[in-house]
Amino acid sequence: MKPAILFDLDGTLWDATGCIDKIWNRVLEKHENISFRMTHQILNDVMGKTMEEMGKCLFPDLSEKEREQLIDELGIEEVIYLKEHGGILYDGVKEIIPILSKNYDLYIVSNSQDGYVQAFLTAHGMETYFKDIEMSGRTGREKSYNIQLIMQRNQIEKAYFVGDTRFDQEASLENNLPFIYCSYGFGKDLDALAKIDSFKDLPALLETL
Repeated sequence: MKPAILFDLDGTLWDATGCIDKIWNRVLEKHENISFRMTHQILNDVMGKTMEEMGKCLFPDLSEKEREQLIDELGIEEVIYLKEHGGILYDGVKEIIPILSKNYDLYIVSNSQDGYVQAFLTAHGMETYFKDIEMSGRTGREKSYNIQLIMQRNQIEKAYFVGDTRFDQEASLENNLPFIYCSYGFGKDLDALAKIDSFKDLPALLETL
C-alpha cells in the first residue's frame, strides 16, 4: 500500500476568498435584518473554522434556527459558483498533484460544507487524483474525527497531513500524523517540525521525512 497524504483545502491547495466574500454579500443583501457584510480580512480571519463555527462567530444575534438557515443558503451559493468558476490554485498545485498521485494515495479533509470539496475537484479537473474526501458539512463532526474516518475507511497505515492553520495542526497531532505546515496559507507563524513556503517545495520535503 502506498503512503498517504491528507490535504486540507483552503489555504493549502487553493484560495477561494477572492470570490467568497462577494458571494456572501450577495446573499446577505437579501436579508433586511442583517447589516453585517463580509470583507476579505474578516474571511481570512475565520478560515479554518466550520461553517457552523463561522455562523456563531459572525451572527451571534440570530437564533440558532435563523443562523442554520443562513449558513445553508451561503454554503449552497458558494458551491454553485465554485463548481463552475473554481478558485485560485496555489503555485504548483496543478502540476504537482498528478506527480504525487503516482507514489502516494491522496485525500482531502476539509471543515467546509458538503459539496465544497467536490466543487474544487470538478472545477479544476482533479477528480482522478484523490481517492477519497471528507467534510465537516457531511459528517457533522470536526476535522480530527474526519481524518480518523478517512484513515479507517481506506485502511491507511502511514500518512502525512498537509495544512495551513492551527486547527489543521491540532487535528493532525490528535491522530498522531506528521504535520506539514503551509506557511503561504491563512495560518500565522505555526511552530511545526516540517514547513513549506510554496506548494512546489512539497515533493522534496516528503523525500526527507
